[in-house]
Amino acid sequence: MNSREFHLTARPTGEPGLEHFALAEVELPDPGPGQLLVRNTWLSVDPYMRGRMNAGESYIEAFPVGGPLEGHGIGEVVASGAPEFPVGATVVHFAGWREHSLLDAADPTVSLIDPALAPPQAWLGALGTTGLSAYAAVKEVAPVREGDVVWVSAAAGAVGSLAGQLARKLGAAKVIGSAGGPAKTAKLVRDFGFDAALDYRAGDLPGQLAAAAPDGIDVYLDNVGGDHLQAAIGAIRQHGRIAMVGMISGYNRPVPGPDNLFTAASREATLRGMLVTSHFHLFPEWIEQAAGWLADGSLHTAETVVEGLENTPAAFLGVLRGENTGKMLVRLG
Repeated sequence: MNSREFHLTARPTGEPGLEHFALAEVELPDPGPGQLLVRNTWLSVDPYMRGRMNAGESYIEAFPVGGPLEGHGIGEVVASGAPEFPVGATVVHFAGWREHSLLDAADPTVSLIDPALAPPQAWLGALGTTGLSAYAAVKEVAPVREGDVVWVSAAAGAVGSLAGQLARKLGAAKVIGSAGGPAKTAKLVRDFGFDAALDYRAGDLPGQLAAAAPDGIDVYLDNVGGDHLQAAIGAIRQHGRIAMVGMISGYNRPVPGPDNLFTAASREATLRGMLVTSHFHLFPEWIEQAAGWLADGSLHTAETVVEGLENTPAAFLGVLRGENTGKMLVRLG
């Protein structure tokens, strides 16, 4: 059968554009023994994909120039040579950016999901690695304790919006979020339960943070880097914890690093990087808790949905520009 998929045309310097993506038509064989063919219904686009467009060594393999891109996807099995993945089943996998995916049943990134537990796309957001990233950050990397003051950057995004709510569930006394623009900051307080919201586009981020947390912060979940990390170090209290989850401000071009690291040393603070793949042991407990919270309405999520495979690159570029609230998803017809 014929299927369409996106290929990387060249490695961008600075901000990528639509010219770096090409929609190609390929022929897929029927699945052999131990394989399954999936018709994709939802695709995820995420900030970390920008790093995979670059050459060089990293924690995850670079996208090949002239070859297909990949990422998490959800789809329906339409043909199967693997009895454990029957036709009609819903699966999550890591061969996105395409209409159909030919998968090996033994691939550990391929798994059945229960669409009765939550809507299928939730397995790309709250019940997927997005939700696990937020949970691992506040549970293990920069553990939130009873009475803490917590700041989350990019708090209107997929990870940040969940992390703030989880900090509250873990006993934080005050949860502060930052985002770009009055619409997003209003949503942080109104929909996601943050106590205060900082608009980084308004300037003077350290001043805004000092006003929201005059006695400093205990935990910072960094999704931005750059000036946000600098402000957090300036406000960190003794024995504070910083989880370096992502640094979207530097994905397209280098940004100056914090020049106040000695403050972190003098306050005996911990700055710890995280890769979600190191926290997969938390997945079972996370899914069990998150599914219950989604069902009882105590965990709120948001989605920004772009329609059509052909608009996948535009959705991805929108994530890098902060155009999404919550999880950015592509829905295929």
